[in-house]
Amino acid sequence: MKLILARTSMILSLLLPVYFLVAALGVKFGLWSWQVGLMKLIVQFGLPLIGFTLLLGLVALLTSVIRKPRRGWAMALVGLLIPVLALGYLASVRAKSAEIPPIHDIATDISDPPQFSTKVMAARRSVDANPVNAMTATMGSLKAYQAPAFGSIAAKTLGQVGHEAYPGVRTLKVAAAPAEVWTAAKSEAQAQGWTVVNADPATGGVEATAETFWFGFKDDVAIRIRANPAGGASVDVRSTSRVGLSDMGANAARIEAFLAGLKTRLAGA
Repeated sequence: MKLILARTSMILSLLLPVYFLVAALGVKFGLWSWQVGLMKLIVQFGLPLIGFTLLLGLVALLTSVIRKPRRGWAMALVGLLIPVLALGYLASVRAKSAEIPPIHDIATDISDPPQFSTKVMAARRSVDANPVNAMTATMGSLKAYQAPAFGSIAAKTLGQVGHEAYPGVRTLKVAAAPAEVWTAAKSEAQAQGWTVVNADPATGGVEATAETFWFGFKDDVAIRIRANPAGGASVDVRSTSRVGLSDMGANAARIEAFLAGLKTRLAGA
C-alpha cells in the first residue's frame, strides 16, 4: 500500500508540469481562449491541483518513513518536491507582481508617445483587446482602474506610473542619421523575434507584434524615429499588451532590450 501511494504521488507530480504546459500551449495554438487557459485551467483548477498533489506527497512521504519497512520514500520525495517548487515559483511571481504597477502600456515619451496605425488598431479591435489609452489620462479615469484597490495611483497619469516604475524606459538619442536609424530599428525588431506589420521610412515608423512563447499573448509595438534639430535622431518606443491588466513588466523589458540591441547595432555599423 505504501509503494502504491508513493508511486501515485510521484506520477501525479510528474504530470503536474505537463498539465500547466498544456494549459499554456493550448492558448498559443488556439485550442482554447486565454480566459480558459489562464483563468480556468491554471488559476481556478491548477492551484487546487498543486495543493492536492502537495498533500498527497506529504502523506506518502510520512507513511513511507514512519512505518517499517521504509520503502518508497524516494518516490514520495519526488512527489512532494515538485508541488513545493511550483508553489515557490508562484510565490515569486506574486511577490514580483506586488512590486510593479498593474499596467500594460509603456512608452519612452509619455507627453507625445508613438501612436498605432489604423491597421494595428483594427487588429486589436478584432480580438477585443485592451483599449489604447492616452498617456496623459489619470488612472482613476480609466475603466479598468476604478476599484478601491487602485486608489494609490488614481491621481497619477498612465505615463507617470510607467516612468516611475521603469526609469530605464526613456527616449534614446543617437548621433546617426534618421534613415540609418530607421533601417537599424527595423532589423533589430526582426532580430528580437517580432513580426513587423508596418515599416515606413518616410515617416520613420516601424510597427511590430511581439508574441510570448507559452501563451502566445500578442503585444503591439510602435517605434518612431525623428530627426533632432541639432543632428542625429531620437528613438521612441511604445509597447502595449492586447490582453491582461498587468504585463508583469514584460513591455518595459521588451523596450529596454530593443533599445539596447539598437544601440549595439548602430555602434557596429
